[in-house]
Amino acid sequence: MSDISDFGAAKHSALAWLEQNAERLSADHMTIWDLHEPSWREYRSVAWYVERLRAEGFTVEEGSGGMPTAFCAEWSNGNGPTIGGYAEYDAVPGTSQEAVPFRKPRAGVSRHAAGHTDPHSALGIGSFAGFLAAKHAMEKHGIKGRIKFFGEPAEKMCGSKPVHAAKGYYNDLDAAISFHPHSFPALANSCFWDTHSAPYWSRIYTFECPDPETWQQTGAFAGVTHSHSTARAPGAIDAVCLMYTSSKYMKESMLPHHGSWTLNEYIVQAGYAAADNLAPGLAQIQYSLRAPTLDMCERVFAVLDRNAEHCAAMSHCTVTPAWITRTRAGLPNHAMAQAAWRNFAAIGAPRWGEEARAFGREIQRNLGLEPMDDPFMPEIQRLTAPWDGEAAFRAQLPAWQKNLAADDYVDYTWHAPTVRLYVGRPTLKAPPGYRYPEWTRYAMGGMPACIDPMWSTAARVIATTIVDLLTDGTSLAAAQEEFKERTGGGIGGERWVAPLLPADFEAPVNYRWPEYVTTARGHEWTIPTAAG
Repeated sequence: MSDISDFGAAKHSALAWLEQNAERLSADHMTIWDLHEPSWREYRSVAWYVERLRAEGFTVEEGSGGMPTAFCAEWSNGNGPTIGGYAEYDAVPGTSQEAVPFRKPRAGVSRHAAGHTDPHSALGIGSFAGFLAAKHAMEKHGIKGRIKFFGEPAEKMCGSKPVHAAKGYYNDLDAAISFHPHSFPALANSCFWDTHSAPYWSRIYTFECPDPETWQQTGAFAGVTHSHSTARAPGAIDAVCLMYTSSKYMKESMLPHHGSWTLNEYIVQAGYAAADNLAPGLAQIQYSLRAPTLDMCERVFAVLDRNAEHCAAMSHCTVTPAWITRTRAGLPNHAMAQAAWRNFAAIGAPRWGEEARAFGREIQRNLGLEPMDDPFMPEIQRLTAPWDGEAAFRAQLPAWQKNLAADDYVDYTWHAPTVRLYVGRPTLKAPPGYRYPEWTRYAMGGMPACIDPMWSTAARVIATTIVDLLTDGTSLAAAQEEFKERTGGGIGGERWVAPLLPADFEAPVNYRWPEYVTTARGHEWTIPTAAG
Protein backbone atom coordinates (compact mmCIF):
# COMPACT_ATOMS: atom_id res chain seq x y z
CA MET A 1 0.00 0.00 0.00
CA SER A 2 1.37 3.43 -0.96
CA ASP A 3 1.52 6.46 1.32
CA ILE A 4 1.56 10.20 0.75
CA SER A 5 5.32 10.18 0.14
CA ASP A 6 4.39 8.87 -3.32
CA PHE A 7 2.24 11.93 -4.05
CA GLY A 8 3.40 14.51 -6.56
CA ALA A 9 3.99 18.20 -5.89
CA ALA A 10 0.42 19.30 -6.70
CA LYS A 11 -1.17 16.87 -4.27
CA HIS A 12 1.30 17.85 -1.56
CA SER A 13 0.34 21.49 -2.15
CA ALA A 14 -3.32 20.62 -1.66
CA LEU A 15 -2.58 18.78 1.58
CA ALA A 16 -0.37 21.60 2.83
CA TRP A 17 -3.14 24.13 2.19
CA LEU A 18 -5.56 22.04 4.23
CA GLU A 19 -3.08 21.80 7.09
CA GLN A 20 -2.43 25.54 7.04
CA ASN A 21 -6.15 26.34 7.07
CA ALA A 22 -7.28 23.63 9.48
CA GLU A 23 -8.10 25.98 12.36
CA ARG A 24 -10.16 28.33 10.18
CA LEU A 25 -12.01 25.44 8.53
CA SER A 26 -12.83 23.95 11.94
CA ALA A 27 -14.39 27.28 12.94
CA ASP A 28 -16.27 27.33 9.62
CA HIS A 29 -17.78 23.95 10.40
CA MET A 30 -19.00 25.16 13.77
CA THR A 31 -20.61 28.17 12.08
CA ILE A 32 -22.85 25.91 10.01
CA TRP A 33 -23.41 23.48 12.90
CA ASP A 34 -24.57 26.36 15.10
CA LEU A 35 -27.05 27.58 12.48
CA HIS A 36 -28.78 24.15 12.31
CA GLU A 37 -31.39 25.19 9.74
CA PRO A 38 -33.83 22.57 8.36
CA SER A 39 -34.72 21.60 4.79
CA TRP A 40 -35.69 24.38 2.37
CA ARG A 41 -35.10 26.93 5.14
CA GLU A 42 -31.29 27.10 5.18
CA TYR A 43 -31.19 30.86 4.54
CA ARG A 44 -28.25 31.85 6.72
CA SER A 45 -26.24 28.74 5.89
CA VAL A 46 -26.47 29.30 2.14
CA ALA A 47 -25.62 32.99 2.55
CA TRP A 48 -22.43 31.98 4.37
CA TYR A 49 -21.37 29.62 1.55
CA VAL A 50 -22.15 32.15 -1.18
CA GLU A 51 -20.12 34.87 0.55
CA ARG A 52 -17.14 32.56 1.13
CA LEU A 53 -17.11 31.18 -2.39
CA ARG A 54 -17.19 34.65 -3.90
CA ALA A 55 -14.32 35.65 -1.65
CA GLU A 56 -12.40 32.64 -3.01
CA GLY A 57 -12.90 33.86 -6.59
CA PHE A 58 -15.91 31.78 -7.63
CA THR A 59 -18.73 33.08 -9.77
CA VAL A 60 -21.90 32.15 -7.89
CA GLU A 61 -25.47 31.82 -9.11
CA GLU A 62 -27.74 32.22 -6.11
CA GLY A 63 -31.08 30.44 -6.02
CA SER A 64 -30.06 27.98 -8.74
CA GLY A 65 -32.86 25.85 -10.15
CA GLY A 66 -35.44 28.17 -8.60
CA MET A 67 -34.45 27.03 -5.09
CA PRO A 68 -33.85 29.99 -2.74
CA THR A 69 -31.33 28.10 -0.58
CA ALA A 70 -29.36 26.51 -3.44
CA PHE A 71 -26.39 27.83 -5.40
CA CYS A 72 -24.13 26.95 -8.32
CA ALA A 73 -20.53 28.18 -8.06
CA GLU A 74 -17.92 28.00 -10.82
CA TRP A 75 -14.20 28.67 -11.05
CA SER A 76 -11.94 28.05 -14.02
CA ASN A 77 -8.17 27.92 -14.48
CA GLY A 78 -8.41 27.60 -18.26
CA ASN A 79 -9.73 25.01 -20.65
CA GLY A 80 -9.86 21.57 -19.12
CA PRO A 81 -12.21 19.03 -17.53
CA THR A 82 -15.01 20.11 -15.22
CA ILE A 83 -15.16 18.41 -11.82
CA GLY A 84 -18.33 18.72 -9.77
CA GLY A 85 -19.08 18.44 -6.09
CA TYR A 86 -21.37 19.90 -3.48
CA ALA A 87 -22.11 20.99 0.05
CA GLU A 88 -25.19 20.07 2.04
CA TYR A 89 -26.22 22.03 5.12
CA ASP A 90 -29.75 21.07 6.15
CA ALA A 91 -30.53 19.97 9.70
CA VAL A 92 -33.25 17.59 10.89
CA PRO A 93 -36.29 18.53 13.04
CA GLY A 94 -36.57 16.69 16.33
CA THR A 95 -32.82 16.24 16.88
CA SER A 96 -31.79 19.35 18.81
CA GLN A 97 -28.68 18.58 20.87
CA GLU A 98 -25.86 20.61 22.38
CA ALA A 99 -22.26 19.48 22.02
CA VAL A 100 -22.17 18.13 25.56
CA PRO A 101 -21.77 14.55 26.87
CA PHE A 102 -25.37 14.30 28.12
CA ARG A 103 -28.86 14.81 26.67
CA LYS A 104 -29.48 18.55 26.35
CA PRO A 105 -31.41 20.43 23.64
CA ARG A 106 -29.71 23.48 22.18
CA ALA A 107 -30.12 26.68 24.17
CA GLY A 108 -33.24 28.64 23.34
CA VAL A 109 -35.13 25.92 21.48
CA SER A 110 -36.97 22.75 22.39
CA ARG A 111 -35.83 19.20 21.75
CA HIS A 112 -38.22 19.24 18.78
CA ALA A 113 -36.10 21.81 16.96
CA ALA A 114 -33.59 20.95 14.25
CA GLY A 115 -30.08 19.60 14.70
CA HIS A 116 -27.36 18.13 12.50
CA THR A 117 -27.53 14.35 12.48
CA ASP A 118 -25.28 12.88 9.75
CA PRO A 119 -24.02 15.71 10.17
CA HIS A 120 -24.47 17.71 6.97
CA SER A 121 -22.55 20.58 8.53
CA ALA A 122 -19.40 18.43 8.36
CA LEU A 123 -20.37 16.88 5.03
CA GLY A 124 -20.52 20.34 3.51
CA ILE A 125 -17.28 21.62 5.02
CA GLY A 126 -15.38 18.44 4.12
CA SER A 127 -16.35 18.76 0.47
CA PHE A 128 -15.91 22.55 0.45
CA ALA A 129 -12.42 22.29 1.95
CA GLY A 130 -11.39 19.57 -0.49
CA PHE A 131 -12.45 21.61 -3.50
CA LEU A 132 -10.75 24.76 -2.19
CA ALA A 133 -7.54 22.80 -1.62
CA ALA A 134 -7.68 21.44 -5.17
CA LYS A 135 -8.26 24.97 -6.48
CA HIS A 136 -5.16 26.16 -4.62
CA ALA A 137 -3.08 23.36 -6.15
CA MET A 138 -4.45 24.14 -9.62
CA GLU A 139 -3.44 27.79 -9.27
CA LYS A 140 0.00 27.05 -7.86
CA HIS A 141 0.90 24.40 -10.44
CA GLY A 142 -0.88 25.76 -13.49
CA ILE A 143 -3.34 22.85 -13.75
CA LYS A 144 -6.03 23.55 -16.31
CA GLY A 145 -9.64 22.75 -15.53
CA ARG A 146 -12.87 23.96 -14.06
CA ILE A 147 -14.56 23.41 -10.70
CA LYS A 148 -18.34 23.46 -10.38
CA PHE A 149 -19.47 23.42 -6.75
CA PHE A 150 -23.12 23.27 -5.75
CA GLY A 151 -25.12 24.13 -2.68
CA GLU A 152 -27.64 21.33 -2.32
CA PRO A 153 -30.42 22.07 0.21
CA ALA A 154 -33.02 19.71 1.64
CA GLU A 155 -31.06 16.47 1.24
CA LYS A 156 -33.16 14.90 3.96
CA MET A 157 -36.05 15.20 1.50
CA CYS A 158 -33.76 14.26 -1.42
CA GLY A 159 -34.79 17.70 -2.55
CA SER A 160 -32.39 19.73 -4.65
CA LYS A 161 -30.29 17.36 -6.74
CA PRO A 162 -33.19 15.96 -8.81
CA VAL A 163 -34.14 19.58 -9.52
CA HIS A 164 -30.62 20.59 -10.57
CA ALA A 165 -30.42 17.45 -12.71
CA ALA A 166 -33.77 18.08 -14.42
CA LYS A 167 -32.74 21.63 -15.27
CA GLY A 168 -29.43 20.56 -16.83
CA TYR A 169 -26.95 21.81 -14.25
CA TYR A 170 -24.94 18.56 -14.27
CA ASN A 171 -24.80 18.01 -18.02
CA ASP A 172 -21.41 19.70 -18.46
CA LEU A 173 -19.65 17.76 -15.69
CA ASP A 174 -16.81 15.43 -16.64
CA ALA A 175 -16.78 13.77 -13.19
CA ALA A 176 -18.31 14.31 -9.77
CA ILE A 177 -17.37 13.52 -6.16
CA SER A 178 -19.98 12.79 -3.50
CA PHE A 179 -18.90 12.57 0.14
CA HIS A 180 -20.97 11.38 3.10
CA PRO A 181 -20.20 10.51 6.73
CA HIS A 182 -20.38 6.74 7.10
CA SER A 183 -23.77 5.06 7.53
CA PHE A 184 -22.72 1.40 7.34
CA PRO A 185 -20.08 0.08 9.79
CA ALA A 186 -18.81 -2.40 7.19
CA LEU A 187 -18.11 0.52 4.84
CA ALA A 188 -16.93 3.18 7.27
CA ASN A 189 -13.86 4.35 5.32
CA SER A 190 -14.32 3.37 1.71
CA CYS A 191 -16.26 4.00 -1.51
CA PHE A 192 -19.40 2.41 -2.88
CA TRP A 193 -18.66 -0.26 -5.47
CA ASP A 194 -21.75 -1.84 -7.05
CA THR A 195 -24.50 -1.34 -4.46
CA HIS A 196 -25.43 2.34 -4.56
CA SER A 197 -28.35 4.20 -3.02
CA ALA A 198 -31.91 3.39 -4.03
CA PRO A 199 -34.66 5.64 -5.42
CA TYR A 200 -36.47 7.97 -3.04
CA TRP A 201 -39.88 9.32 -4.01
CA SER A 202 -41.98 11.74 -1.99
CA ARG A 203 -45.41 13.23 -2.62
CA ILE A 204 -47.74 15.59 -0.77
CA TYR A 205 -51.50 15.17 -0.91
CA THR A 206 -53.40 18.40 -0.31
CA PHE A 207 -57.03 17.93 0.79
CA GLU A 208 -59.40 20.89 0.62
CA CYS A 209 -63.07 21.32 1.45
CA PRO A 210 -64.07 24.21 -0.84
CA ASP A 211 -67.87 23.81 -0.63
CA PRO A 212 -68.85 22.60 2.86
CA GLU A 213 -72.38 23.96 2.45
CA THR A 214 -73.21 21.29 -0.13
CA TRP A 215 -72.73 18.44 2.38
CA GLN A 216 -76.01 16.58 3.14
CA GLN A 217 -78.37 19.28 1.97
CA THR A 218 -81.42 17.04 2.46
CA GLY A 219 -83.09 17.88 5.77
CA ALA A 220 -81.10 21.06 6.35
CA PHE A 221 -82.81 24.20 7.55
CA ALA A 222 -83.95 25.99 4.43
CA GLY A 223 -81.99 29.10 3.65
CA VAL A 224 -79.71 28.74 6.68
CA THR A 225 -76.03 28.60 5.78
CA HIS A 226 -74.46 29.08 9.22
CA SER A 227 -76.25 26.92 11.76
CA HIS A 228 -74.42 25.32 14.67
CA SER A 229 -77.09 22.63 14.81
CA THR A 230 -76.37 21.50 11.23
CA ALA A 231 -74.17 18.49 10.53
CA ARG A 232 -70.95 19.90 9.18
CA ALA A 233 -68.96 18.41 6.30
CA PRO A 234 -66.22 16.04 7.50
CA GLY A 235 -63.58 18.29 5.95
CA ALA A 236 -59.85 18.19 5.39
CA ILE A 237 -58.69 16.87 8.78
CA ASP A 238 -60.93 13.84 8.39
CA ALA A 239 -59.53 13.35 4.88
CA VAL A 240 -55.96 13.28 6.19
CA CYS A 241 -56.92 10.94 9.04
CA LEU A 242 -58.63 8.59 6.59
CA MET A 243 -55.60 8.75 4.30
CA TYR A 244 -53.23 8.03 7.17
CA THR A 245 -55.28 5.07 8.43
CA SER A 246 -56.22 3.50 5.10
CA SER A 247 -52.65 3.68 3.84
CA LYS A 248 -51.40 2.01 7.03
CA TYR A 249 -53.90 -0.80 6.47
CA MET A 250 -52.91 -1.10 2.81
CA LYS A 251 -49.15 -1.06 3.45
CA GLU A 252 -48.80 -4.84 3.50
CA SER A 253 -50.55 -5.04 0.15
CA MET A 254 -48.39 -2.48 -1.63
CA LEU A 255 -45.28 -4.60 -2.25
CA PRO A 256 -44.10 -8.17 -1.64
CA HIS A 257 -42.37 -8.87 1.66
CA HIS A 258 -38.83 -8.90 0.29
CA GLY A 259 -36.22 -6.27 -0.38
CA SER A 260 -35.59 -3.44 2.06
CA TRP A 261 -38.14 -0.66 1.55
CA THR A 262 -39.71 1.87 3.87
CA LEU A 263 -42.75 4.14 3.61
CA ASN A 264 -43.12 7.03 6.06
CA GLU A 265 -45.59 9.85 6.42
CA TYR A 266 -45.66 13.37 7.83
CA ILE A 267 -48.77 15.47 8.42
CA VAL A 268 -47.68 18.87 7.17
CA GLN A 269 -50.73 20.66 8.49
CA ALA A 270 -54.24 19.94 9.70
CA GLY A 271 -56.63 22.91 9.68
CA TYR A 272 -57.39 25.74 9.14
CA ALA A 273 -60.45 25.95 11.39
CA ALA A 274 -61.06 26.41 15.07
CA ALA A 275 -62.80 23.70 17.11
CA ASP A 276 -66.16 24.94 15.94
CA ASN A 277 -68.88 23.72 13.61
CA LEU A 278 -66.84 24.88 10.62
CA ALA A 279 -65.43 22.27 8.27
CA PRO A 280 -61.60 22.31 8.26
CA GLY A 281 -60.75 23.59 4.82
CA LEU A 282 -57.13 22.51 4.30
CA ALA A 283 -54.88 19.66 5.40
CA GLN A 284 -51.80 18.01 3.89
CA ILE A 285 -49.95 14.73 4.32
CA GLN A 286 -46.56 13.81 2.85
CA TYR A 287 -45.45 10.27 1.99
CA SER A 288 -41.81 9.36 1.41
CA LEU A 289 -40.68 6.01 0.03
CA ARG A 290 -37.31 4.29 -0.18
CA ALA A 291 -37.43 1.25 -2.46
CA PRO A 292 -34.83 -0.69 -4.46
CA THR A 293 -36.39 -0.22 -7.92
CA LEU A 294 -38.36 2.38 -9.87
CA ASP A 295 -41.08 -0.19 -10.55
CA MET A 296 -41.62 -0.65 -6.81
CA CYS A 297 -41.95 3.11 -6.41
CA GLU A 298 -44.55 3.25 -9.17
CA ARG A 299 -46.63 0.52 -7.52
CA VAL A 300 -46.64 2.12 -4.07
CA PHE A 301 -47.72 5.52 -5.32
CA ALA A 302 -50.43 3.97 -7.47
CA VAL A 303 -51.98 2.66 -4.24
CA LEU A 304 -51.51 5.97 -2.43
CA ASP A 305 -53.06 7.94 -5.29
CA ARG A 306 -56.08 5.64 -5.29
CA ASN A 307 -56.43 5.92 -1.52
CA ALA A 308 -56.28 9.71 -1.73
CA GLU A 309 -59.10 9.86 -4.28
CA HIS A 310 -61.39 7.71 -2.14
CA CYS A 311 -60.55 9.52 1.12
CA ALA A 312 -61.29 12.86 -0.53
CA ALA A 313 -64.66 11.59 -1.78
CA MET A 314 -65.64 10.22 1.63
CA SER A 315 -64.81 13.46 3.43
CA HIS A 316 -66.41 15.86 0.92
CA CYS A 317 -63.03 17.18 -0.19
CA THR A 318 -60.90 17.56 -3.26
CA VAL A 319 -57.32 16.24 -3.39
CA THR A 320 -54.30 17.54 -5.25
CA PRO A 321 -51.16 15.36 -5.36
CA ALA A 322 -47.81 17.05 -5.95
CA TRP A 323 -44.34 15.56 -6.16
CA ILE A 324 -41.73 16.69 -3.67
CA THR A 325 -39.00 14.61 -5.25
CA ARG A 326 -38.32 11.57 -7.45
CA THR A 327 -34.77 10.25 -7.61
CA ARG A 328 -33.22 7.54 -9.73
CA ALA A 329 -31.19 4.54 -8.54
CA GLY A 330 -27.46 5.12 -8.18
CA LEU A 331 -25.20 4.15 -11.10
CA PRO A 332 -21.81 2.60 -10.17
CA ASN A 333 -18.47 3.67 -11.61
CA HIS A 334 -15.58 1.44 -10.59
CA ALA A 335 -12.94 3.66 -12.16
CA MET A 336 -14.01 6.64 -10.04
CA ALA A 337 -14.14 4.47 -6.92
CA GLN A 338 -10.62 3.22 -7.63
CA ALA A 339 -9.30 6.74 -8.21
CA ALA A 340 -10.58 7.93 -4.82
CA TRP A 341 -9.63 4.69 -3.07
CA ARG A 342 -5.98 4.96 -4.17
CA ASN A 343 -5.73 8.31 -2.40
CA PHE A 344 -7.70 7.15 0.62
CA ALA A 345 -5.40 4.14 1.00
CA ALA A 346 -2.38 6.46 1.03
CA ILE A 347 -3.89 9.04 3.38
CA GLY A 348 -5.34 6.55 5.86
CA ALA A 349 -8.38 6.46 8.11
CA PRO A 350 -9.32 9.32 10.47
CA ARG A 351 -7.42 9.45 13.75
CA TRP A 352 -8.95 10.60 17.03
CA GLY A 353 -6.92 12.11 19.85
CA GLU A 354 -7.27 11.96 23.60
CA GLU A 355 -9.66 14.93 23.82
CA ALA A 356 -12.15 13.14 21.60
CA ARG A 357 -11.73 9.86 23.46
CA ALA A 358 -12.24 11.60 26.80
CA PHE A 359 -15.50 13.10 25.48
CA GLY A 360 -16.64 9.64 24.38
CA ARG A 361 -15.80 8.15 27.77
CA GLU A 362 -17.75 10.91 29.50
CA ILE A 363 -20.81 10.05 27.41
CA GLN A 364 -20.45 6.41 28.42
CA ARG A 365 -20.08 7.35 32.08
CA ASN A 366 -23.20 9.57 31.97
CA LEU A 367 -25.18 6.68 30.45
CA GLY A 368 -24.19 4.42 33.32
CA LEU A 369 -21.70 2.41 31.25
CA GLU A 370 -18.17 1.43 32.12
CA PRO A 371 -15.92 3.90 30.21
CA MET A 372 -13.64 2.25 27.65
CA ASP A 373 -10.00 3.08 27.03
CA ASP A 374 -10.92 3.50 23.37
CA PRO A 375 -14.63 4.36 23.22
CA PHE A 376 -14.81 4.48 19.41
CA MET A 377 -15.81 1.68 17.06
CA PRO A 378 -12.81 -0.05 15.47
CA GLU A 379 -14.53 0.11 12.05
CA ILE A 380 -14.24 3.91 11.88
CA GLN A 381 -10.50 3.73 12.55
CA ARG A 382 -9.54 1.43 9.69
CA LEU A 383 -9.91 1.35 5.93
CA THR A 384 -12.20 -1.04 4.05
CA ALA A 385 -11.54 -1.72 0.38
CA PRO A 386 -14.63 -0.98 -1.77
CA TRP A 387 -14.91 -4.60 -2.90
CA ASP A 388 -14.78 -5.83 0.70
CA GLY A 389 -17.54 -3.39 1.64
CA GLU A 390 -19.52 -4.63 -1.33
CA ALA A 391 -19.18 -8.21 -0.09
CA ALA A 392 -20.66 -7.13 3.26
CA PHE A 393 -23.61 -5.56 1.45
CA ARG A 394 -24.24 -8.62 -0.68
CA ALA A 395 -24.20 -10.90 2.36
CA GLN A 396 -27.33 -9.18 3.71
CA LEU A 397 -29.26 -8.48 0.49
CA PRO A 398 -31.17 -10.72 -1.92
CA ALA A 399 -29.35 -11.28 -5.21
CA TRP A 400 -31.86 -9.23 -7.22
CA GLN A 401 -31.54 -6.11 -5.04
CA LYS A 402 -28.92 -3.76 -6.47
CA ASN A 403 -29.70 -0.60 -4.49
CA LEU A 404 -30.09 0.14 -0.78
CA ALA A 405 -31.21 3.08 1.43
CA ALA A 406 -31.52 6.49 -0.25
CA ASP A 407 -29.69 9.72 -0.99
CA ASP A 408 -30.17 12.16 -3.84
CA TYR A 409 -26.49 12.11 -4.91
CA VAL A 410 -27.74 9.36 -7.25
CA ASP A 411 -28.89 12.02 -9.69
CA TYR A 412 -25.26 13.06 -10.25
CA THR A 413 -24.39 9.50 -11.25
CA TRP A 414 -26.51 9.64 -14.42
CA HIS A 415 -24.84 12.80 -15.73
CA ALA A 416 -21.16 12.16 -15.01
CA PRO A 417 -19.00 9.36 -13.59
CA THR A 418 -19.37 9.76 -9.83
CA VAL A 419 -17.67 8.35 -6.76
CA ARG A 420 -19.55 7.96 -3.47
CA LEU A 421 -16.96 8.46 -0.73
CA TYR A 422 -17.67 7.35 2.83
CA VAL A 423 -15.53 8.47 5.78
CA GLY A 424 -15.91 7.22 9.34
CA ARG A 425 -17.76 9.60 11.66
CA PRO A 426 -17.31 9.48 15.44
CA THR A 427 -19.39 6.55 16.68
CA LEU A 428 -19.17 4.90 20.08
CA LYS A 429 -18.44 1.22 20.58
CA ALA A 430 -21.35 -0.46 22.32
CA PRO A 431 -21.20 -3.11 25.03
CA PRO A 432 -22.85 -6.42 24.02
CA GLY A 433 -26.61 -5.97 23.56
CA TYR A 434 -26.56 -2.22 24.16
CA ARG A 435 -27.81 0.48 21.79
CA TYR A 436 -26.77 4.09 22.27
CA PRO A 437 -29.37 6.87 22.09
CA GLU A 438 -29.07 8.95 18.94
CA TRP A 439 -28.18 12.14 20.79
CA THR A 440 -24.70 10.73 21.43
CA ARG A 441 -23.83 10.96 17.72
CA TYR A 442 -25.41 14.40 17.40
CA ALA A 443 -23.40 15.73 20.34
CA MET A 444 -20.10 14.50 18.91
CA GLY A 445 -20.97 16.19 15.61
CA GLY A 446 -20.61 19.56 17.35
CA MET A 447 -17.42 18.72 19.23
CA PRO A 448 -14.41 19.76 17.05
CA ALA A 449 -12.07 17.16 18.52
CA CYS A 450 -14.59 14.45 17.58
CA ILE A 451 -15.82 15.64 14.18
CA ASP A 452 -12.78 17.38 12.64
CA PRO A 453 -10.87 14.14 11.92
CA MET A 454 -13.75 12.94 9.75
CA TRP A 455 -14.33 15.96 7.51
CA SER A 456 -10.61 16.79 7.27
CA THR A 457 -9.84 13.25 6.08
CA ALA A 458 -12.59 13.57 3.49
CA ALA A 459 -11.15 16.90 2.33
CA ARG A 460 -7.72 15.34 1.79
CA VAL A 461 -9.14 12.46 -0.25
CA ILE A 462 -11.33 14.80 -2.32
CA ALA A 463 -8.55 17.29 -3.06
CA THR A 464 -6.01 14.67 -4.13
CA THR A 465 -8.58 12.83 -6.23
CA ILE A 466 -9.47 16.03 -8.10
CA VAL A 467 -5.78 16.61 -8.84
CA ASP A 468 -5.45 13.06 -10.19
CA LEU A 469 -8.52 13.42 -12.39
CA LEU A 470 -7.07 16.59 -13.91
CA THR A 471 -3.46 15.48 -14.30
CA ASP A 472 -2.72 11.76 -14.36
CA GLY A 473 -4.06 11.17 -17.86
CA THR A 474 -5.79 7.87 -17.10
CA SER A 475 -8.25 8.12 -14.17
CA LEU A 476 -10.73 10.47 -15.82
CA ALA A 477 -10.55 8.75 -19.21
CA ALA A 478 -11.26 5.36 -17.64
CA ALA A 479 -14.17 6.75 -15.63
CA GLN A 480 -15.74 8.39 -18.68
CA GLU A 481 -15.34 5.26 -20.78
CA GLU A 482 -17.07 3.21 -18.08
CA PHE A 483 -19.85 5.81 -17.80
CA LYS A 484 -20.51 5.56 -21.53
CA GLU A 485 -20.57 1.77 -21.38
CA ARG A 486 -22.98 1.63 -18.43
CA THR A 487 -25.37 4.19 -19.94
CA GLY A 488 -25.15 2.90 -23.50
CA GLY A 489 -23.53 6.05 -24.85
CA GLY A 490 -23.58 8.65 -22.06
CA ILE A 491 -26.33 11.19 -21.51
CA GLY A 492 -29.23 10.17 -23.75
CA GLY A 493 -27.76 6.70 -24.34
CA GLU A 494 -29.86 3.58 -24.76
CA ARG A 495 -29.47 2.55 -21.10
CA TRP A 496 -29.47 6.07 -19.69
CA VAL A 497 -32.27 6.97 -17.27
CA ALA A 498 -33.48 10.54 -17.71
CA PRO A 499 -34.38 12.80 -14.76
CA LEU A 500 -37.72 11.85 -13.24
CA LEU A 501 -38.80 15.45 -12.66
CA PRO A 502 -39.73 17.71 -15.59
CA ALA A 503 -37.45 20.58 -16.60
CA ASP A 504 -40.11 23.09 -15.51
CA PHE A 505 -40.54 21.53 -12.07
CA GLU A 506 -41.00 24.10 -9.32
CA ALA A 507 -39.12 23.24 -6.16
CA PRO A 508 -41.49 22.58 -3.21
CA VAL A 509 -40.32 25.49 -1.11
CA ASN A 510 -43.71 27.02 -0.27
CA TYR A 511 -45.14 24.32 1.96
CA ARG A 512 -45.38 24.72 5.71
CA TRP A 513 -42.02 23.13 6.47
CA PRO A 514 -40.62 23.45 10.01
CA GLU A 515 -38.36 26.47 10.39
CA TYR A 516 -36.99 29.18 12.63
CA VAL A 517 -38.89 32.46 12.53
CA THR A 518 -38.38 35.95 13.89
CA THR A 519 -41.36 37.43 15.69
CA ALA A 520 -41.95 40.00 18.39
CA ARG A 521 -40.88 37.24 20.78
CA GLY A 522 -37.48 36.90 19.08
CA HIS A 523 -35.91 34.23 16.89
CA GLU A 524 -37.63 30.95 17.65
CA TRP A 525 -38.53 27.51 16.34
CA THR A 526 -42.02 27.13 14.93
CA ILE A 527 -42.73 24.58 17.64
CA PRO A 528 -42.53 26.89 20.69
CA THR A 529 -39.67 26.46 23.12
CA ALA A 530 -42.18 25.61 25.86
CA ALA A 531 -43.13 22.47 23.97
CA GLY A 532 -39.90 20.85 25.09
